[in-house]
Amino acid sequence: MTLLAGLILLIVAVIGFVLTIATLPGTWFILGMAVLVHWLWGEPPVLNMWNLGACFAAALLAEVAELALSAVGAAKYGGGKSGAIGSIIGGVVGAIAGTLVVPILGTIVGGVIGAGVGAVVLEKGVAQRSWGQAARIGQGAAVGRAVSVVMKAAVAAAIGVSLTIDALIR
Repeated sequence: MTLLAGLILLIVAVIGFVLTIATLPGTWFILGMAVLVHWLWGEPPVLNMWNLGACFAAALLAEVAELALSAVGAAKYGGGKSGAIGSIIGGVVGAIAGTLVVPILGTIVGGVIGAGVGAVVLEKGVAQRSWGQAARIGQGAAVGRAVSVVMKAAVAAAIGVSLTIDALIR
C-alpha cells in the first residue's frame, strides 16, 4: 500500500521539480501534495513528521535564499541598496514578462535578465554609478538569480527524493 503512496509522491516530486525550474512554487506543491497523501492515506502513516518538518524548513530557507541571491550577487559586484532592490524587482518583473513571451523558458531567462537590468537601472539612476559599474553590478545580480534557480531546483529535488523514500520505506 505504501508502494502506491511512494509512486504518487514520485510523480508529484517530478512535477514539483519542473514547476520549480519554471520559477513556480514547486517545493510548496510537493509539500502540499505530500501532506494531502499522508492525510488521505490514514493508517499506517505514510510519512515521518520529522522528515516532513525538515522538508518544510528546507523549502522555507530556499525561498529566502532565492529572494536574497540576486541582491547578494549585486552586492558582491559592488552594488548598494538600490542595486539589490532593483535586482529583486527586476527579477520578478522579468520572470512575469518572460512567462508571457515563452512560458517556462521565458520565465527563467526573463528572471535572470530582469534581475540584471533592474540592478543596472537603479544603480545608474539612483546611485549615479557609471555605465561600466552599473553593468558589472547587473551582471552580479543576473548571476545571483541564475544560481538561485539552480539552488531552488536542487532543494525541490532533495525534498521530492526525501519524501518519496520516506513513503517507500514505511
